[in-house]
Amino acid sequence: MTNDVFGEAIKSYYYGNKNAEITVTSDTFDDDSIPVDYLFRAFKEMPVIEQKALQLTKGKTLDIGAGAGSHSLYLQKNNIVITALDTSEGAIEICKKRGLSDVVCQNFFSHKSKYDTLLMLMNGSGIIGSIANIDFFFQHLKTLLNKNGQVLIDSSDLIYLYENENGEFWVDLNEGYYGEMQYSIKFQNIKSEPFDWLYIDYNTLQNAANNNGFNCELIEEGEHYEYLARLTL
Repeated sequence: MTNDVFGEAIKSYYYGNKNAEITVTSDTFDDDSIPVDYLFRAFKEMPVIEQKALQLTKGKTLDIGAGAGSHSLYLQKNNIVITALDTSEGAIEICKKRGLSDVVCQNFFSHKSKYDTLLMLMNGSGIIGSIANIDFFFQHLKTLLNKNGQVLIDSSDLIYLYENENGEFWVDLNEGYYGEMQYSIKFQNIKSEPFDWLYIDYNTLQNAANNNGFNCELIEEGEHYEYLARLTL
């Protein structure tokens, strides 16, 4: 992602700007905002899906897209060997200042090591980008997992956006997969270039997992089409 929008916003909040917000823009929806304090939440403030994922985490763990490090900090305090990974230099700087002992500023698809748990939260499927990349994604997961390792990943099914007044769902299949989105983000005068982001329904994730030699287990469902899944080889 061009320009470290998340990093600058996270640093601004950490150094005193408690009203910091990130603006999210898309051609598909109205602008939205992310209060940066949400990235600094404690375990008790996290959604049930995230709490469940953290409770299931075991062994040597990679927190993919660690952001401000809240998930990693919880795990570190609970004696999990955790590496926090993010592409944002600013986010990694604050992860260090918050006390994380092992942080890496790197793209997930360039990372090389072995783990017992790969943690992908806050719509962890987003970094796949598009359905066209999903086989590459699963093949890379194989290079990172120890024997008997697991991937804990959450996402949302955007089908609810296509429900009509009769309660029926209508999706134009000629438009491609309905969970493929493109966003740009902004903080103050810093703006990113548009980037691809994937929301994936559970059945599509499960089918892709099976096709690439993974088992896929539905662990938890939220109240609004979000879910947590566990992938194992």
